[in-house]
Amino acid sequence: MFTIAPLPTTLIPELQQAIDTKTKPLGALGTLEKIALQIGQIQETCTPEIVAPTIVVFAGDHGIATTNKVSPYPQEVTQQMVLNFLHGGAAINVFCQQNQLDLRIVDAGVNADFEAQANLIQAKIAKGTRDYSQGPAMSMEQLENAMNQGAAIVDTLYQNGTNVIGFGEMGISNTSSAALLMSYFTNTPIADCIGRGTGLDDEGLALKIKTLSDIYVLHREKLESPLGALATFGGFEIAMMSGAMLRAAHLKMTLLIDGFIVTAALLAAHALQPNITAYCIFSHTSGEQGHLKMLNFLEATPLLNLGLRLGEGTGCALAFPIIKSSVAFLNDMATFNSAQVSSATTKNA
Repeated sequence: MFTIAPLPTTLIPELQQAIDTKTKPLGALGTLEKIALQIGQIQETCTPEIVAPTIVVFAGDHGIATTNKVSPYPQEVTQQMVLNFLHGGAAINVFCQQNQLDLRIVDAGVNADFEAQANLIQAKIAKGTRDYSQGPAMSMEQLENAMNQGAAIVDTLYQNGTNVIGFGEMGISNTSSAALLMSYFTNTPIADCIGRGTGLDDEGLALKIKTLSDIYVLHREKLESPLGALATFGGFEIAMMSGAMLRAAHLKMTLLIDGFIVTAALLAAHALQPNITAYCIFSHTSGEQGHLKMLNFLEATPLLNLGLRLGEGTGCALAFPIIKSSVAFLNDMATFNSAQVSSATTKNA
């Protein structure tokens, strides 16, 4: 869909020199130094900047939710939470306001209609996916449409100057889609991919494991490609995120990755374009049991471990001050020469 080039390496010596000559011991800012180097490579400059950072929350409904076998919450909660986002009452609203992040909500496939609002992007593919216990969640045409819509959303943000984009999601039962996609892309037994989602008790968890195990067996012999798996198990919000991620990396934006569901979308994008992870900053480790396994598969190191399992892009918003600090020290911190501070010397042993 989009070609994603490896990060350029030509600036690494100059970037590393800029980092190492700041008034600090070598490596003393730890992970901040790694982020500064990464963003400098992405933007191909020793003076990177963060412009119009935006979190985009993709929302969609899932046919499997209507079976009442995988989530304790009714499907209507997706619509209700989208309205909560639009009215400014959710956790992601609070954290975006706190950290001066723009927020956009995308109706990728909610089983409801919404009135036009300034921060709502209307991109509905259909009013929810089909029940994948009966057949594929979406057609290949719907998948292509969703991925293209995601790319178009990123294009608009990019044209408005955004160079850092965080990904969030909302959709009752989307942890089930994420678990199925995780099993396919990481070759992990399905039972090891499934968690409690929005709060299943032990009985509910056992039913979810059996339901999703049966669904995976139903489809696994028919899955011939990453796109086929995404169409079979994905939600419209997950497919749209995959397309958006691919486009954002193609445009050399910095991608902030949230939790379990967002990382499932990234697994699909990574299967198509493995270089994408070089453009990603992984905000946190989710409380959902499969997320750490996903991160290990991608050889990714998350910034935070707060036991979050809310979604919405909340991990991205909470990690954002760390990313700002990484760019700020590279641009604004004095060097040993400019501050007239003596640097360390190497003595012969």
